[in-house]
Amino acid sequence: MVGDMDDDIQARRRGESGHRTVPHTADVRIEAWGVSRERCLVEAALGMVECFADIAAVRPTSVERVRLAEDSDEGLLTALLDEVVLRLDVDGRVPVDLEADTEDGDLDVRLALADLADVEVTGAGPKGVSWHGLRIGPGPYGWSCAVTVDV
Repeated sequence: MVGDMDDDIQARRRGESGHRTVPHTADVRIEAWGVSRERCLVEAALGMVECFADIAAVRPTSVERVRLAEDSDEGLLTALLDEVVLRLDVDGRVPVDLEADTEDGDLDVRLALADLADVEVTGAGPKGVSWHGLRIGPGPYGWSCAVTVDV
């Protein structure tokens, strides 16, 4: 995670992908960036997971694929983060790695999942994604996004 805004810009110039959390009242605000839209989406999802779990040493126990219909970039961002919340709430599983590609106009996502019991929980789990202040788009150094997650 890049901590200083100057470091953030330098990392983007080098073509690095990443994410970080920024202060936000009562919720979690995630900023993510990547060389492509797909990488930016993956970084946002990983950033959301890292807000409540330490996944550094966890190995996945299953892999699932999900296809998200492309209605808009904002819609894809919220749909992907909603998938993470769904896996957590319904199945008790956490993505520890993700890959995303665009296929036939949709976003094809591979989720490598671990059981929540195998993960060190470090904070409150996400409950939903807010559309308020949500942004995603291309810029001079690739794609970036920002999203507020309700915890």
